[in-house]
Amino acid sequence: MTQSINVSALTEIAIKAAVKAGKEILGVYYNADFEIQFKSDNSPLTIADKRAHQVITETLTETEIPVLSEEGKTITFDGRKGWKLFWLVDPLDGTKEFIKRNDEFTVNIALIEGNSPIAGVVYVPVTKKLYWGNINGSFTAFADDENVLPANIRQLPFSLTKENFVVAGSKSHMNAETEKYIQSLDTKGKPVEMKSKGSSLKICMVAEGNADVYPRLAPTMEWDIAAGHAIVKFAGKKIVQYENNSDLIYNKENLLNPWFIVE
Repeated sequence: MTQSINVSALTEIAIKAAVKAGKEILGVYYNADFEIQFKSDNSPLTIADKRAHQVITETLTETEIPVLSEEGKTITFDGRKGWKLFWLVDPLDGTKEFIKRNDEFTVNIALIEGNSPIAGVVYVPVTKKLYWGNINGSFTAFADDENVLPANIRQLPFSLTKENFVVAGSKSHMNAETEKYIQSLDTKGKPVEMKSKGSSLKICMVAEGNADVYPRLAPTMEWDIAAGHAIVKFAGKKIVQYENNSDLIYNKENLLNPWFIVE
C-alpha cells in the first residue's frame, strides 16, 4: 500500500503541523504563570497540550487520515482496529521537562500503515530542531517556520567517532533491569558513558549516532515513540522488543508499549 501513498507530501504536512504546534506550546511556556497547580484543567501544561493537539488535528485534517492522539485517546479499539493508515500523535511529549522548564520537550507526529511507522516527525520547539524520517531517509534541520531550508538539512546518522560507548537514558530513573542490561553490553572495550535527554530526544540521539543504544525498560505509550521509531528505522537503526528482539507494533488494543531497545 505504501507505493500509493505520497509519503513525502504527508511528511511535509506533518512538519507543518509540528512547527505550528511548537509555536502554540511556546506561547504558553514563555508567558504562563507556572505557580498554577499542574494537575488542574487550567494549568500551563494542560493548556499547552490542548492547544498543540488542536492545531495538529486541524492541520492534518486536509489529509483525510484519522488521528489517534495522546490528548484525544478516547477512541475505542473497535473504532480504530480497522484503520489501515493513521496519524499517531503526542502533542507535547516530555511533560516533566516542560514543568521543570529544561526545554527538552517535543512534538511527535507519526504516520502508521498497518502496524508499522512509515513516517515520523519530532520537533523541539525551544531549539527549533526538527527531525523527520520516511522511505527517503532520516534528516535533521532547524525550522522556525513551516518551510525547511534545503541548505540547512543534514542526513542521519552523522559520521561520528566516539571515544566512549554512549548509552542514552536517565541516571535519575535508572532501575535494576537497566543497570543489568548496560553491564551486559559488548562495548568493544570502550568505557560506558550515560547521556540524559528528555522525551523522544533519546531515540533521536541513536538516529544521529550520538548514542549507541537506548534501553527503555520502563512503561511508555505508543504515541511516545512512534515518530522516533520512524526516524531511527529510516536512519538504518532499529527498535526491538527487549524480551524477544521482535519489532514493535502499533494500534494494539492496549496502547502500552513493551520494554524496548533502540540501537
